[in-house]
Amino acid sequence: MKKILKRWALAVGTCAALGAGLAGCGGAGDESEAKLVYWTMWNEAEPQGMVIAEAVEAFTEATGIEVEVNFNGREIRKTLQPALDAGEPIDVFDEDIERVLNSWGDYLLPLDEYVEQSYSTTDGQPYSAVVNQTLLNLARELGGGTIKNIPYQPSAFVTMYNKDLFAQAGITQVPTNWDEMLDACAKLKAIGVYGITVDDAYMAALFGYCMDRLVGKDAAAAMVANNDFSGPQVLEFGQIWENMAKNGYISPKAASNIYPSGQIEEIATGKAAMYLNGTWLPNEIKGNAPDMNWGSFAWPAMGPNGDGVEANNFGGQSFGINKNTKYPQEAFQLIVWLTTGEWDAKLAAESLGIPAANASEWPAALQDAKAIVESTTVRLPWAVGMEDNPEINAKIKENFAKLIIGELDAAGFAEAMKQ
Repeated sequence: MKKILKRWALAVGTCAALGAGLAGCGGAGDESEAKLVYWTMWNEAEPQGMVIAEAVEAFTEATGIEVEVNFNGREIRKTLQPALDAGEPIDVFDEDIERVLNSWGDYLLPLDEYVEQSYSTTDGQPYSAVVNQTLLNLARELGGGTIKNIPYQPSAFVTMYNKDLFAQAGITQVPTNWDEMLDACAKLKAIGVYGITVDDAYMAALFGYCMDRLVGKDAAAAMVANNDFSGPQVLEFGQIWENMAKNGYISPKAASNIYPSGQIEEIATGKAAMYLNGTWLPNEIKGNAPDMNWGSFAWPAMGPNGDGVEANNFGGQSFGINKNTKYPQEAFQLIVWLTTGEWDAKLAAESLGIPAANASEWPAALQDAKAIVESTTVRLPWAVGMEDNPEINAKIKENFAKLIIGELDAAGFAEAMKQ
């Protein structure tokens, strides 16, 4: 759905007030002629979409730059490529940081010169100095040394947990290794709560994280690349989770949970305490658990040959600018407007998300995640690669579900994963 947001009245006066960072005050194109077309991955009814609509209207009022917002929702993954190929006038678009690069990289404008400029909301500092350095460095790394897209709505894949249940169970510190994880699960069981649950959507990610903790990132990636699940780490995984199931530490419903059943019916209701998931989880179930006291910790270490709590997946959504745009400076100005200052803070607050700018406050539900992101030194790919191959993803889901309910024991799980 398209929404055109246009205000002209304050253009001239605001341009002088906001300074040289403004397009039309020395940028490419004449401000009165600039019109941006922005395709977004959000729907209008989502918190992100509602904030973006409001922010874009304020942007137009402040600058006089007209913006047409096309709310594609997740269909953008199907609709953007043919639109770009057809030469439709699209100036700015957004989606997952890696998808923007991998799917639409041929259309991306390099942004290195723009991130070193100052703008009205950066207090005289370069844009690069006021936003999350971890994410900006990731964009540069993924772009082969060039910044081609700008991260926003950052996220991390961590263990989200119910702090109140931990307190009731007498758990005074989060687990950092597997013995501590088992101890926490035992204490939670003693108060009638399952330690952990999962939905089908995140089973492969759980398996991938365990592989990383058992054999490391590179060895886990090789399992996928070679489609080889015959290693002893697969049997060890089976033994670990066979015992988790037998001890009543993982909900038996996890075997049949279809997303989002686990997070709504078990996490939101307090029937389970932990879920290896993303920092987006509080936002997804805030309607079901508005008073949840959220905490988060990095998935625990599981053995001497794997990674530890320093290895995590983090990323986010990102903005790209079409290299064919007539208004690159104005397009980047819009990105700055959305990722710094008032609108970055509001986007984080309304969506219970991580802000992009350093000065913006993290929501209370994600305060623990901030320390995890800042201390991460090894970035894991999504699901540690276990979702890259649909057949592998399906095989993990099928066999892990059988393991949870006892249809397979550890040896049977390992054998099934070899097939």
